[in-house]
Amino acid sequence: MKILLTNDDGIYAPGIAALRGGLEQLGDIRLISPATEQSGVSHTITFLEPLICKEIYQAGELYGIAVEGSPADCVKLGVSELIDGPVDAVVSGINGGLNAGINVLYSGTVAAAIEGAFFGLNSFAISLEYDPAADFDSAAKIAVPLVQQILEQKDAPPQLYSINIPTAATKAFLAGRMPEVKAVPMGTERYGEHYWKRQDPKGRDYYWATNDPPPKATEHETDLTMLHAGYVTVTPLNFDMTATSELEKMQQWTLRVAKGS
Repeated sequence: MKILLTNDDGIYAPGIAALRGGLEQLGDIRLISPATEQSGVSHTITFLEPLICKEIYQAGELYGIAVEGSPADCVKLGVSELIDGPVDAVVSGINGGLNAGINVLYSGTVAAAIEGAFFGLNSFAISLEYDPAADFDSAAKIAVPLVQQILEQKDAPPQLYSINIPTAATKAFLAGRMPEVKAVPMGTERYGEHYWKRQDPKGRDYYWATNDPPPKATEHETDLTMLHAGYVTVTPLNFDMTATSELEKMQQWTLRVAKGS
């Protein structure tokens, strides 16, 4: 199996190093990652300037290819140009910070996996709750078997998955306790919409985004509620954002351009 590995934290991030080591048991890993951190860039694609690529070596061995572009660029370029022969799966991560709820719409990590899904490949976005002492090695040991199990049980067609790992799960794993896994939908509650207003030394106002307020509690299980409870979450995602039920209604409407408008 040939796996394209990428991230949005940059090629030197500890998360991608931990994941690379774990995924090697599943097949041939081709690491193609942004040269610098690209968090929050969503599905940005580079069109107006060239994409510079550089081979990165560690201990005399090819480690990966750094691309001066976005995570989605890395997958698009990797599948189309940089990797010989077909790619079997795309894995993006391990991100330093959860990509749950509406954050999936902003995430460069998830966007890279979506780009893999565009190519008809099983694709995985893997994210770990932010912690100054984040345990990426334990997160990789949790995530890689989940990727393997999903690939073994998945039937056609290919699917896009988001895997999120809370700090509680890595601590449990390190202590010898196996964290539980939940397959849950993406939460759609709005959160993190507040800003701090401050002034710079020249008296100009500026605003700094915060994570407040937190998501509101819901009665049904979502990735947000289950992560808060300490579960590892797996969410299947679709990139087709068509509101199918609304479309079916609209196809019965009469819509035309009015004269003189």
